[in-house]
Amino acid sequence: MRCPCCGKDNDRVVDSRATSDRSATRRRRECLLCGARYTTYEHIERHMPRVIKRDGCRELFDRAKMERGLLSACQKRKIPSNAINQLIDDVIFELERSNAVEVPTELIGKLIMERLRTLDPVAYVRFASVYSAFDDVQQFMAAVNDIGTSTSNSRPRRRRTP
Repeated sequence: MRCPCCGKDNDRVVDSRATSDRSATRRRRECLLCGARYTTYEHIERHMPRVIKRDGCRELFDRAKMERGLLSACQKRKIPSNAINQLIDDVIFELERSNAVEVPTELIGKLIMERLRTLDPVAYVRFASVYSAFDDVQQFMAAVNDIGTSTSNSRPRRRRTP
């Protein structure tokens, strides 16, 4: 590691610990030549597949792009940010586990919608309405009705009291 002050690569690690979310290792270093102290972070390097867009062009996977889409769908919903981050991490893990070199955007959208559907039905419909690019109102209404029947079947009915 090169010292940011003198540029030499002669240092020692003074302290090392995991970050609070355990996603990286924080190392406090001291340059043995000039005495400057600085912090470095060690992250696991992930090899994500390239994304094949609908028009056929390919681009690098972008976690921030996925996060922006989810935050837009979850806007004004009472969904904790750590739940959204966990959803993103789950999708990324699934993509990494596939060992695919390239994945279509349709697969990424499907993985997101599967998880978002159980997290928040309204956010699911919002995301699906943008992602699925419905051709007409009937397709959109079918998606809304589908989510309505699946959530009503999964919830126990309340007894009415006289």
